[in-house]
Amino acid sequence: MAAPEAAPAQPVCWGRVLEALCREEPVVEGPDCRLELKPLLLRLPQLCQRNLMTLLMAVRPSLPESGLLPVLQIAQQDSSPDPDTWLRALGELLQRDLGAGVSIEGASPLSKRCQRQLRGLCGQLGQGDRRLKLLPDPEEEEEEEDKGSQQPGKRRKEPEEEPASPEEERAPKRFRCLDREEEEGHEEERPEHEALESPAGGEGASPIKNQPVVGAEPSEAGQSLEDAEGLAESLELPKAIQDQVPRLQHLLKTFGEGMEGLEGTSLAELQLLHECSPGQMDVLCAQLQLPQLSDTGLLQFCTWLLSLSPDLSLSNATVLTRSLFLGRILSLTSSASRLLTTALTTFCAKYTYPVCRALLGPVLQAPGTGPAQIELLCCLMKDEALEPDMQVLMLGQILELPWKEHTFLVLQSLLERQVEMTPENFSVLTEKLCKEGPAAATSMAYAKLMLTVLTKYQTNITETQRLGLAAALELNATFLRKSLQAALRHLAP
Repeated sequence: MAAPEAAPAQPVCWGRVLEALCREEPVVEGPDCRLELKPLLLRLPQLCQRNLMTLLMAVRPSLPESGLLPVLQIAQQDSSPDPDTWLRALGELLQRDLGAGVSIEGASPLSKRCQRQLRGLCGQLGQGDRRLKLLPDPEEEEEEEDKGSQQPGKRRKEPEEEPASPEEERAPKRFRCLDREEEEGHEEERPEHEALESPAGGEGASPIKNQPVVGAEPSEAGQSLEDAEGLAESLELPKAIQDQVPRLQHLLKTFGEGMEGLEGTSLAELQLLHECSPGQMDVLCAQLQLPQLSDTGLLQFCTWLLSLSPDLSLSNATVLTRSLFLGRILSLTSSASRLLTTALTTFCAKYTYPVCRALLGPVLQAPGTGPAQIELLCCLMKDEALEPDMQVLMLGQILELPWKEHTFLVLQSLLERQVEMTPENFSVLTEKLCKEGPAAATSMAYAKLMLTVLTKYQTNITETQRLGLAAALELNATFLRKSLQAALRHLAP
């Protein structure tokens, strides 16, 4: 007897999973056995929590941001006596790619102890040929100053600075980030040392005011100062990157003039994109004048960029998408050129999530969006290179937006592809269609969209949804009214 065929795998409904993790359930806590409400995420075993957060990192592009943020907040606000630092660290790493390119460099997922151990490891590695320039520990500096002050007859010899070698200037990004975190750690420790060393009594000085509070967080003013310093640092390109900008500017100029192809270029020249933070990527894009590239130069640059390995981070790719395409597309007054269309579709095939966040939503919501922009987006939706999981990403982005007349056209172009929707996504789609029905009674774009849903997704429609769609179409006044009513009759039980 032949074994029954396995049912096709259904896509995971991550929205319901995230909602379930945030659901509070009663639990008995403490020695007095009091009843408290606790999110399901924090009730799971510690190992399960870590594995679950690691899984969410792996499927990040498929997760709805509105459902993921509450989960991250719960992971960061664990008030248990022994909170899981690993869970918090994984949550912070996952949060780095949220916000469509917003950089959160000030927060490190490493604990203070882990940072000290990592600095010690880097110090050991720095004893070889490839030295890593690390700042000295502030406590050791203070001990040396005390010894120097106890010997008044001797002058402390200043250490001679060795010239930075090219290897030091081009040190890996992870070590440069470590130096930055160490500098920030020194800035946090310095006010505490100054408060301890300040005199208790003095004119107008209050001993209580200068005493550090045990376990207290840094003041808001100090934190704001550190944030400002971090922002200034993030907007300044490191010398190793700045030195390569003229070569890239020359290459982009030759691309735009059609004087040079990709044969004379090397992917090593693009590796600096991995070394930039999102803020620095904005500065680099401005210096390279990427928004001013011709369509010919844009296509050549995208072809060059797509060969880069490993892929850019989602944050950096989002910044790059905005710089390369957003202004160019919003300024269209006629149909996009074939070069621009090809550049966008090939870029989107590799970086779908950044295109969703930095391009699809902003263009659909921009006040000046017209036929030229919608025609290009419809072409993007119909592209054969758009894989099923990418189609789901595009659909999720459109469902999150307020709908306008031109949204119907873009959505219909996407749904023509027979998108594999979860029941939850399809429920959201039908609810929005029903809500738009009365206002779109004379819209041909809406009527075509409804006809596509009724014919291509008839197996997804439940009886309740059918009744809701029928009510939404009662006032339809387009010439497709009879076709829509026939499709509805075909769905009747």
